[in-house]
Amino acid sequence: MKTPIKVILVDDHAIVRAGFRMLLSTEDSIDVVAEAERGEEAWQLYLKHRPDVLIMDLSMPGIGGLETIRRICNKDSDAKILAFSVHDEMVYVNRALDAGAKGYISKNSAPSSLIEAIQAIAAGNDYIEPVFLKNSIDQIPETDYKAIIESLSPREFDVFLLLAKGLTAHKISEDLCLGYKTVANYGTQIRSKLKVSSVAELVHIALVSGVIKS
Repeated sequence: MKTPIKVILVDDHAIVRAGFRMLLSTEDSIDVVAEAERGEEAWQLYLKHRPDVLIMDLSMPGIGGLETIRRICNKDSDAKILAFSVHDEMVYVNRALDAGAKGYISKNSAPSSLIEAIQAIAAGNDYIEPVFLKNSIDQIPETDYKAIIESLSPREFDVFLLLAKGLTAHKISEDLCLGYKTVANYGTQIRSKLKVSSVAELVHIALVSGVIKS
């Protein structure tokens, strides 16, 4: 009998993890070996279990999903990570792939898509949910704001996202393990690039660009 695919689930909602675990338990070829609710915990579990596939939510407390993907992939270039998120905008897909993820699917996708994605990534292939591939072809030209957001560095994007969600610079400093002055400098750079002067304007740009939901 073929050895099951070892999977780690990373999501900050216990009920969500329970639902996914139940779904995956119906598939004999997949074995959920551990769960984590924060990126920091996911890294430790990754080192312990060395899973075939790590399923990573992007929106979590602490360092968040994108930074967790970057840290794991920086330490292990062979890591196979599937981003599994409520976000269905291409900016998130591109950010996850740039961070090192091998695939991306939406939490609104059919249950069979999750299983298919896990199997594909475990086999060494990439997997992007077909709807995202279609959107990348059909999407209209990006606005200036979207283009600027795409051009932000990984750290700038992390800080932009947290500022747009209403976090203070002190809280962002704590969550991302960065110095307060560093976060403040990132905030200044972001506002300069977007030509705005207030957090309220950043929130508006994030909303109209689809980076966050109202």
